[in-house]
Amino acid sequence: MPDAAFQSEFLKTLQARGYINQATHPEELDGLAARGAITAYIGFDATAASLHVGHLFSIMTLRRLQQAGHKPIVLMGGGTTKVGDPTDKEGQRPLLTDEQIQANIASIKTVFSRFLTFGDGPTDAVMVNNADWLERFGYVQFLRDYGVHFTINRMLAFDSVKLRLEREQPMTFLEFNYMLMQSVDFLELSRRYGCVLQMGGSDQWGNIVNGVELIRRVDGKPAFGLTTPLLATASGQKMGKTLGGAVWLNADLRSPYDYWQFWRNTEDADVGRFMRLFTDLPLDEIARLEALPGAEINEAKKVLANAATRLLHGAEAATTAEAAATAAFEQGRLSDDLPTHEVDRGVLDAGVALASLAVEAGLAASKGEARRLAKGGGLRLNDRAETDGDRLVTDADIVDGVVKLGAGKKKIVLVKPV
Repeated sequence: MPDAAFQSEFLKTLQARGYINQATHPEELDGLAARGAITAYIGFDATAASLHVGHLFSIMTLRRLQQAGHKPIVLMGGGTTKVGDPTDKEGQRPLLTDEQIQANIASIKTVFSRFLTFGDGPTDAVMVNNADWLERFGYVQFLRDYGVHFTINRMLAFDSVKLRLEREQPMTFLEFNYMLMQSVDFLELSRRYGCVLQMGGSDQWGNIVNGVELIRRVDGKPAFGLTTPLLATASGQKMGKTLGGAVWLNADLRSPYDYWQFWRNTEDADVGRFMRLFTDLPLDEIARLEALPGAEINEAKKVLANAATRLLHGAEAATTAEAAATAAFEQGRLSDDLPTHEVDRGVLDAGVALASLAVEAGLAASKGEARRLAKGGGLRLNDRAETDGDRLVTDADIVDGVVKLGAGKKKIVLVKPV
């Protein structure tokens, strides 16, 4: 598909920026999008209180759709979250209560308005919840209406099922129903909103194709699927994971400063690709920036960090984050905008192991990892490398009211006694 000559602005943009992995009926979809506005959706299950950077690929895909004059639907999985998507999972997800799911949805919703324009206009985005229709089905009715359109033979052939079985990992009948539910989502959105396109990651291909075929078979209407590539860094690391865990999009779970730093630490080989995917920078400007030689690529990384942070947290947060990073790393000064971790003063009076404090402050995932980081010279206390992870940090290490901890070259946390 990379060589396809698209006519619609939407698919041309997706192709130029690297969003397309596979698509069903691409020529037919291109023609429809070239003739007028189409409606498309992506689903998001509410398994946590925030989405993370891995979800940003999908959010930006909806943004590109709206920028090209089409209508995005954000589908919240109030119903499907109760089942759990088995795709690319080694085991069943923990089942959440109704209250947990609703709390997660309320928290997740806040992010989308940064990227999409919501309203009642023909191309304004809408947000819906699949619990509105999935929970009204009786079990027998659901099987009679939709079970007849799916064969066990075909479902067993999908990678999401086959891989689990090949690994001899249990897959519950509850999870097995997920692909039926996702197909019914697409059918309901087709009937309610005239939605013609479902998009998602490449691991969703089988589920998406099922929905496309269900709509075409049951209602005889056009339906299409499009997937984006699975995202990994140039070194093969899963996108969005750091020493401190997932890179959450909600500011209360990951500060704008830490978010800015995540993008600033992008690998050299990923700078241009991430600019195309996660910012609105023009393609010619991106081409210039990613071609900067040697250490100059660091300036491109700052442009990436500013643009990505501005989209999610706003221009002021991006400017503040860059200023704090400049003060800390280039000028050696502390800033009130650096991440902080509060500890009881009594803890420092008694002394706490550096490795333990690094874990509590989010600089390492475990004490063992913190000790290895220290042994390699990557853990710093008040700007001095400390190779002993069991070294006690005490109130004697407080300088100007804080203890300054650092990991690697670009991570700083101020430990404040309270």
